[in-house]
Amino acid sequence: MSLLGRLELTREEKQKYQAQLDDILKYMEMLEEVPTDDVEPMAGPVELYTPLREDEVKPSLPIEEALANAPARKGTSFKVPKVIE
Repeated sequence: MSLLGRLELTREEKQKYQAQLDDILKYMEMLEEVPTDDVEPMAGPVELYTPLREDEVKPSLPIEEALANAPARKGTSFKVPKVIE
């Protein structure tokens, strides 16, 4: 394995990693014994939930205040360098 991965491991490192990989494989065998027929597939262990709020119309900044620190502007908009030819 270390040859395929182009890893230079000492004999001690090989023994250490072999033992760790054996432990991982034993754990995977234990997990195979868990009944999962009634479990729906999921993307992760915790269900993600993004709370949304209702949209509310609120007053925005006046144009002059929003563009006060703009390095360049064109009318009521920010002026930026062209990036697409």
